Amino acid sequence: MSESAPDPRLQSLINQLLPGVVRTVKVTGFDGSDVLVELVNAPGEEAEIGRIPRYEASMRRMEHPSELFEVGQEIKAEEIGRWREGQLHLSARACEIPALRSFLLSFERGQVVTGTVSEVHNFGVFVHLDGEPEGLCTGFIRVPDLTWGWISHPNEVVKAGQRITAEVIIAETRSGQVTLSLKALREDPLLRFADQVGRVLTGPITRIVPFGVFVQLAPDVVGFLHLSELTDQPVETPDQLVDEGELITVKVTEVDLRLRRVRLGAVGGAV
Repeated sequence: MSESAPDPRLQSLINQLLPGVVRTVKVTGFDGSDVLVELVNAPGEEAEIGRIPRYEASMRRMEHPSELFEVGQEIKAEEIGRWREGQLHLSARACEIPALRSFLLSFERGQVVTGTVSEVHNFGVFVHLDGEPEGLCTGFIRVPDLTWGWISHPNEVVKAGQRITAEVIIAETRSGQVTLSLKALREDPLLRFADQVGRVLTGPITRIVPFGVFVQLAPDVVGFLHLSELTDQPVETPDQLVDEGELITVKVTEVDLRLRRVRLGAVGGAV
């Protein structure tokens, strides 16, 4: 259940990461750790000079690109943009493994895919996608794309070895990775909660921060109560007044679907 109109900022970033045109280039030298190349054009056409930044040279570890490339060698590279007064920059790593590139180019944004969780880390989840080239792990889920609710660690949502179904955000030839979303296939819980403005609810405090507390209002729906709503007395932090896990009665004052924010007002204080 993806959004019909993605955030323009996200769409702009995605557009920058989309695969570019593949060109045949000839290595002409090195500038520090960058690879200097000349585009191989049709006979009679003027040659264009380009550059492959070190971080775009290869997915393999190396001290210097000269370990992988020789002057005069012809390679395939993907166009990634123009810098330095129009100089063309390219990525050799995007074309390094033909089978991987072909696999990545088979995906479209919004496509539903399946795979098996490989590793779970505090920064995200790696996934073996069905049909990926042997020996590679191509899927990745960022923490914010795992669930609509707040979690302290991704292992609260998935475990290694678990089969999953997810939606493609973008397949990047330069990183060799498909960014996925689990929550895109689930309805945003705020959509059903939007009509709760004005209601008085009771729920547990899930987190205490210096300027207020977060209150669980429904499954995967958390609202924020500012410190000023808790008391009229001067206090430095909310934990002088309430404890995590304590029930508190609040009034829903705003549900902002665009910012995904629920604001609360206190009613009778903690109970």
